[in-house]
Amino acid sequence: MGEVLRSIFTLIHMKQAAAPFVIALLMARLIAFDCSHPVPAAAAVDIPPGTVSEKQRNILKDIVAAFDQAESAVQHANVDALMRFYAKGYNYHGLKRPDVRRVWTEVFAHYSRVASRHVFTELTVVTSDREMEAFVTCTGGLYGTEKETGKAVTIDSWVNEVHSLVKEREGWKFRGNVRGAGSVAPPASAPHHPLF
Repeated sequence: MGEVLRSIFTLIHMKQAAAPFVIALLMARLIAFDCSHPVPAAAAVDIPPGTVSEKQRNILKDIVAAFDQAESAVQHANVDALMRFYAKGYNYHGLKRPDVRRVWTEVFAHYSRVASRHVFTELTVVTSDREMEAFVTCTGGLYGTEKETGKAVTIDSWVNEVHSLVKEREGWKFRGNVRGAGSVAPPASAPHHPLF
């Protein structure tokens, strides 16, 4: 920010016609830095402005923290740490926690430098006497490098999927996916669907 202000002061002393335009551009850049995200987010999660209400900011902050922990486990190919992100009652088209462990083990066996990207565009929170549940609309992908060829690839991607999360004692956990939930796993789950 100090560099931007120095540039503005330097331009004020310029006697060129372009100075007002450049000053306006730099001021817009300065404002953009202060308004980029409603909550702190890691590189793996983007949240466009206006996605959440003021009331939901702390909940979203906690959900992003859970995704940050999961992303750290993904980048370190640590299946045990990653499994902490999945709820005890996890169910994705009939796939349960043991299936998730198998799929992630296969992903890490075939790919290196695995990383995910998530763009959250909507958050709905439902609270009952028993639990708090969140539904996050997300577009994203899972990326890596094939160990056999060294080629960078998209392992999986999703558009406007609704992640279902539940608040457990340890924090927010991934419960499954809302859209198209059924008893049969989709073809994309074989062999390497990431099950985010």
